[in-house]
Amino acid sequence: MGREIKLDGGEISLLKKIGLSGSPLHGRLLIDRIQEMEKGEFLDTLIGLIDQGYVISNKVNIRLMEDVEKALFRVNASYAKDLQDAVNPSRRRERERAQRVRRR
Repeated sequence: MGREIKLDGGEISLLKKIGLSGSPLHGRLLIDRIQEMEKGEFLDTLIGLIDQGYVISNKVNIRLMEDVEKALFRVNASYAKDLQDAVNPSRRRERERAQRVRRR
């Protein structure tokens, strides 16, 4: 059974920009993709995702935008499926319905 992950709007948009496939994304590209977020909100959201273990970075301390530019980010593979369900809840509902039908 998967974990129930609750995400807010900023976390969802940031995870979509990083990508849920697990491939690394350079911080400079991430900053270019996130134009609609303010720097403070962006850093808080990114640091929160890293602290929770959902996002992995090659840099240990990310506190400034300069640190983000020099780092690589990717979604933690152990959370990838649960994060996909959290980002797109209808996908999880469809899978649960299919499992219920098969059990009968």
